[in-house]
Amino acid sequence: MPVSRWTPFVTVAAVVAHQGRYLLVEEHTAEGLRLNNPAGHLEPGESPQQAVVREALEETAREFRPEALVGVYLSRFVRAADGRDRSYLRIAYCGGVGEPLPGRALDQGIVGTVWLTPDEIRTEAARLRSPLVQRCVEDHLAGRRLPLDTIHADPSVFAPRVDPGLR
Repeated sequence: MPVSRWTPFVTVAAVVAHQGRYLLVEEHTAEGLRLNNPAGHLEPGESPQQAVVREALEETAREFRPEALVGVYLSRFVRAADGRDRSYLRIAYCGGVGEPLPGRALDQGIVGTVWLTPDEIRTEAARLRSPLVQRCVEDHLAGRRLPLDTIHADPSVFAPRVDPGLR
């Protein structure tokens, strides 16, 4: 009988602060309109750093420049409507963004972007997609920074190594 393995979904998040405000996205979810860091899933063939740049661009129409790793977070979410039980491993980066790119559409489900102060984010806790949104902001405010090379993507991520012993 095959062994069932627990496999968390790997996500990335961009923590962007400017003049005391944080860039968040408003997005449609099964639970309604929620606030989130620009974030999304790691896809095959990309490093976490490449994924956060891609996700931030898709969700904000802005180019994100990662400067540091804020943290790695594990969370679990059970959807009330259907009982679906999911775990997420979130890799959060902080950095800067440019101006919105003219003509660039936002990802499906993204209503728009907002700049909120930490106090406004705390006030909106019930609307956050995950408690990790606020946790990432709080860790950023506390000065948590790790070097970008803390996470190493082996070259096999981009060009899988073929084991000659496997047929």
